[in-house]
Amino acid sequence: RELLGLGKAVESLAKKVAAGETAVERDRSGLVEQEERTVDLQSLIIKVERGLVGLEIQEKNNLQEIERANRHRNVVAAELEQLAGEADQLQNRLQEAAAGESKAEEFRAAATTGADTIVLELSAARVDADSAAAVLNEKRTLAATSSERQRSVQYALRRLENERSDLQNRLAMQDLEAVEAAEKVRRIKESVSEIAGKIASSDVEIAQEQAELDEAVGILDAARASADASSSELAELNRRAAEAINVRSSVEVQQTEAMTELRNLNEKCVHELNQALAEIVDEHTVSDEFDLAAARSLAEEQRQRLEGFGAINMLAVEELAEAEERLDFLTSQRQDIIDSINSAEEALREIKVRSRERFRNAFAAINENFTQFFMELFGGGRGEMTLLEADDILEAGIEVVAQPPGKRLQNILLLSGGEKAMTAIALVLAIFKYRPSPFCLLDEVDAPLDDANVGRFVAKIEEMSEKTQFIVITHNKRTMEAARALYGVTMQEAGVSKIVSVKFD
Repeated sequence: RELLGLGKAVESLAKKVAAGETAVERDRSGLVEQEERTVDLQSLIIKVERGLVGLEIQEKNNLQEIERANRHRNVVAAELEQLAGEADQLQNRLQEAAAGESKAEEFRAAATTGADTIVLELSAARVDADSAAAVLNEKRTLAATSSERQRSVQYALRRLENERSDLQNRLAMQDLEAVEAAEKVRRIKESVSEIAGKIASSDVEIAQEQAELDEAVGILDAARASADASSSELAELNRRAAEAINVRSSVEVQQTEAMTELRNLNEKCVHELNQALAEIVDEHTVSDEFDLAAARSLAEEQRQRLEGFGAINMLAVEELAEAEERLDFLTSQRQDIIDSINSAEEALREIKVRSRERFRNAFAAINENFTQFFMELFGGGRGEMTLLEADDILEAGIEVVAQPPGKRLQNILLLSGGEKAMTAIALVLAIFKYRPSPFCLLDEVDAPLDDANVGRFVAKIEEMSEKTQFIVITHNKRTMEAARALYGVTMQEAGVSKIVSVKFD
């Protein structure tokens, strides 16, 4: 059947090829006629040529298909010939098997009789083998016990040999150490004898050196006394010279200051009085009752008063009027600012009063919702929020206290990762229940939760989804099963991400 179907397929393919060749010939003749008729249809000719190229390619492909079909047909024909030969061989074997069937029946009857005899002999042999196996097991047990005892004795002998070798090594080491100790004692004795000889010969030398040392010490003491006297004299001379230098320096400084002051006074007289200091001294004689310091202070005071007057301002009246007008304007502005500050403070006080009241109401409602959600998510227990002590309720801190089922009341920081996540979820849901929001984004909040907690979390999300649309980023399959729409990010090609969405409705 396969060969017939293949032959029909080859024939249909050959017909298609022939039809294609005919069509190609017709197209070629039509194209030749069109080329002879007009030159303006160049674009159409290009299209037709492209079609011809495609047809030629198709023709080549068809020819290749025909060649492949012919090769396959030849292969199939060879296989058919081989199968026909094998069928003849099988027929011969069937005839031989039919001829040998009768002989096989006779052999089977004889074999059945022999098999019964062999079964009886085999049963007797099995009984003998079982008895022999029991004896063999006893002998094996005795042999195993003997081999175990032999191994233990050999192990003990090896251990004793090892201990004996260790003792021999220790004895050899002790002998070597004894020889080394004797050598050290001999060297020490020789060193002691040498040191004793040196001590005996050095007594005389020590006495001589002591006498020389006493003599040198006396000479050194005399030299030190002379040096001390000279140093005292030198210090006194240096002190007197320094005092003289200091006196001379102070006199020079006073002289310089007096000259500078005299020069400045002369310049001031010339600048202010248009008269030299010498001329003023010649004109005015100074009496014995004249107080220079009082006169100087009086002159300085008069000079400051004169300088304080400044130049005469002709526009002082107009500037005074402008200054008064500016003062009135600034005074009114200041009063307006003070009134605005008072009104702002009053409004701020009112806002704080309302804020405190709204905060108390919101905190009480959220705390109640938090307690309810905590019990529902944990399947029991108790959770609540408390305000830390502060002067102003708006600046007070909030402490979350949780007591999961079977545990004592403790701070949230002392809970496990899953318990912290469940407590945070309960707080978020409590806030959303008090003030619903159109959207809520949860990023892998169910990662530290087990299956039971995930089930309660999903149930609560489904309940809250009536007023809020939840967008949950998760890897948990149970959370994905509860979603209405699923958006996944996949990477079928390296570096190219693709969004896959599923809507379960």
